[in-house]
Amino acid sequence: MIEDKINSAVAQQQALLDPFFMAHQEVLAGFAAHLTATFQNGGRLFLAGSGPFAAIAGLLGQQFLHRQTLERPPLPAMALTHDAGLATFLAAEEQSSQLFSRQLRALANDQDTLLLLAGTNLCPADREALASARQIGCRTALICAAHTELADPVPDLVLRLPTDSLPRLLEGTLFAGHLLCSLVEGDLFGV
Repeated sequence: MIEDKINSAVAQQQALLDPFFMAHQEVLAGFAAHLTATFQNGGRLFLAGSGPFAAIAGLLGQQFLHRQTLERPPLPAMALTHDAGLATFLAAEEQSSQLFSRQLRALANDQDTLLLLAGTNLCPADREALASARQIGCRTALICAAHTELADPVPDLVLRLPTDSLPRLLEGTLFAGHLLCSLVEGDLFGV
């Protein structure tokens, strides 16, 4: 029973990672090149995710800011998911959907990029973040499940992972973020 669960999880992850990421090499390389240019031109990367994707947004923001694989200067990246005070304040005012958008409106400009991490649906905070980023002039990107329903505004780049399994989505999203960070480090610092 336990061996079957392990074998099944490994097979599902391999089925997701191998063909999907190999087929989307150009999209990932293009987005990494965009992030490299963003950083070179003084722009920033804002990451946002709701629920369990908030933790991944935080981890990826830390890796861009600190480092992933090599010692280097910090890259201007910030996760918008860890302001508990703002979250509780907005919840008390029944304005939870503004968690990311308020931060973007205060911090972002048209040189920045928003990377939104979502599962099988976009919550109101995700949708408002995309709308605010578009109004500001930020480039927007989304990593989500293949069947996630999008509404206006549609992000500039959408990377759809071909699974609805939450564990596989989380793992695939984390892998995509690690890969993006590694590609950007390589572009900027020659490694």
